[in-house]
Amino acid sequence: MDGTNDEVFDLLIVGGGLAGATLACALGGQGLRIALVEAVGGDDRQPPGFDDRALALARATRQVFRALALWPALAPQAAPIRHIHVSNRGHFGFVHLDAEEACVPALGYVIGARELGQAVVARARSLDDVHWFCPATLVAIEPGTATVAVRIRQPEGTRRLRARLLVGADGTTSAVREQMGVPVTTHDYGQTAVIANLVPERDPAATAWERFTADGPLAVLPLTEGRCALVWTWRNDRVEEVMGWSDERFLAELQPVFGYRLGRFLAVGRRSSYPLRLVRARRSVGDRMVLVGNAAHSLHPVAAQGFNLGIRDLAALAELVVAARRAGDDIGGPAVLARYERWRRGDQRRAIALTDGLVRLFGSRFPPLVLARNLGMLAMDALPPAKSLLAGVMMGRAGRAPRLVRGLAL
Repeated sequence: MDGTNDEVFDLLIVGGGLAGATLACALGGQGLRIALVEAVGGDDRQPPGFDDRALALARATRQVFRALALWPALAPQAAPIRHIHVSNRGHFGFVHLDAEEACVPALGYVIGARELGQAVVARARSLDDVHWFCPATLVAIEPGTATVAVRIRQPEGTRRLRARLLVGADGTTSAVREQMGVPVTTHDYGQTAVIANLVPERDPAATAWERFTADGPLAVLPLTEGRCALVWTWRNDRVEEVMGWSDERFLAELQPVFGYRLGRFLAVGRRSSYPLRLVRARRSVGDRMVLVGNAAHSLHPVAAQGFNLGIRDLAALAELVVAARRAGDDIGGPAVLARYERWRRGDQRRAIALTDGLVRLFGSRFPPLVLARNLGMLAMDALPPAKSLLAGVMMGRAGRAPRLVRGLAL
């Protein structure tokens, strides 16, 4: 094929989930012609790839959605986190973080992935310079010098698109990453997250709890209307049993593990389960190609770092692309992609080290290590500088902040 009849774009995003749609929102209106390829069809009420999970948004992530003028639509559905309580079941160590001590209105927010997805996808679909190809699946990537060509399959047949920059935002099992030939580092934690919504006796009062147990971390996060989101980690060999429990049995097992900080749990919603693995691409850029979101790194949900890390990546990429366009530079050239990889490398390594380290640290039963971590938690809670550092991590403060993370327009 000579490419004469190819449709040409500045930017081509594969994956119309939260990562791809957010990037499209960030770059819309910047004088770029954008293609967005998504495999799952549907309307704005049922956006692709979203489920009943709740997402904990760091304060930095909230700033991004505020800069994109999306926050007014999200705020009524987002529950603020003003207090975070971290503890280790059966041990004396704990840490308490407070928004007032950090001099911010909230340390973060919790919102349903479905509600967030509906708002972001609706905005991306409304942009005149974002052209959706949906449903469409990636068939092949054909690298080139000035552009990269992508063959996609739609119900009516196969077509070829070309762009100066290809963005892989197609999730943990990324087809873009596979076709780029990028190897991954994978670690299976032998754990599965059981997800559900809860109705407690008492209102969660803007408090999030992270509790480490013998089976894995347990998080209870505030939602609107007095509800809570539960992320309960289990060893893989127990998950089938847990998912088979009646609602009454499930709540009876949960209550002593979490305690009675919210009184009794009165009801539990539909349960889902997700195996937990660390998946990290060995590199995130290639010739006119870049990986973002879970295509670049999929983390354990402890400390709620994964989604927020991906949003910071998108904010940095959008800033570099817009700056290159305004300067008349090649948005998909090696100089831009090298700057992106250098900028994001440190934040990515820190987030991965934090989540992986917490899982390993609190999964150990070695007595000296157990004593050290409990003493360390008490010391951190008693030392304002240490608490301030931890609060900064939870709010998404990490190195050089992109403009969107600072709440500024591109």
